[in-house]
Amino acid sequence: MRAAVLREGRMVCRDDVPDPVPGPGQVLVGVRSCGICGSDLHFAAHGAEVVSLSGQMGESLGGGVSVDLSHDVFMGHEFSAEVLEAGPDTETFPAGTLVTSIPVLISGKHVEPMVYRNKTPGGYAERMLLSAPLLLRIPNGLDHRHAALTEPMAVGLHAVNKSGVQPGETALVVGCGPIGIAVIAALHARGVEHIVAADFSAKRRELATTMGAHQTLDPAQGSPFDTVSPTVVFEAVGVPGIIDDVMRRARHGTRLVVVGVCMQPDTMHPFFAIAKEIHVQFVLAYDPNEFADSLRAIAEGEIDVAPVITGEVGLDEVGAAFDDLADPGQHCKILVTP
Repeated sequence: MRAAVLREGRMVCRDDVPDPVPGPGQVLVGVRSCGICGSDLHFAAHGAEVVSLSGQMGESLGGGVSVDLSHDVFMGHEFSAEVLEAGPDTETFPAGTLVTSIPVLISGKHVEPMVYRNKTPGGYAERMLLSAPLLLRIPNGLDHRHAALTEPMAVGLHAVNKSGVQPGETALVVGCGPIGIAVIAALHARGVEHIVAADFSAKRRELATTMGAHQTLDPAQGSPFDTVSPTVVFEAVGVPGIIDDVMRRARHGTRLVVVGVCMQPDTMHPFFAIAKEIHVQFVLAYDPNEFADSLRAIAEGEIDVAPVITGEVGLDEVGAAFDDLADPGQHCKILVTP
């Protein structure tokens, strides 16, 4: 079958990948749509650092990304799919059912995150394996392209849940890439009455308004903190210096939620956070309930993800799509449709 793989830092399309075979508790599915995630872009550019830093944490602390970068790497974890075939002694939805799932594959007693792998295809492929107990049926009538955005929207929901934000508070989202947009969508669905979004890109600011921001600011025209005094700040940029700048400028008692993934060492002055009693919360991913809640919110129209989708490509165009996503003014979310 065909699949797009990461090879020496570039995405290339292969047509000789063996078809996956479902084992007990597993289901073979045909991929319908898969979103290109910012973490995939990070890994393509900084794969060696990801593997090294993960290994330094150790298995007991959640580390251990076991990937050999000298071999092809399979990626793709924001997907919708169609059930094709169940493994031995496995009960699941009938063939043809549209499903999605948290990106985890269970093989016996082994649990494998479906993010970066050398052997098992992910969502940038024609077919892949999923865990039968983790499948969620895509509600009847929901566009499979929209269902593929369940995963990134769950990341935004998790950040909002961790923040403890209340409807009457002011929330500032710094950075309006896909994750910042997901945070804005979750804040809007939560009923937060004053959502402020800051980004250098005019196109991203426009999308932030579409997704629920009440006010947008261009940092090139001055610090967002010169205009608003937020209670909660979501850092969704992931570059050195942002956290320190927020702590320097935020008011006393601000809650800072860091959802951006910074791959470089960063420097900050704890004094600012100490003097102002700033609460700093780092967040990652989501839990299964948040994933299911995001699918429901999309299906019931609480969150309209259609504006987030700015492009669709086939497997042989994934490499070019990775390049295009480097330009913040061009795209938000590109879907791969095998």
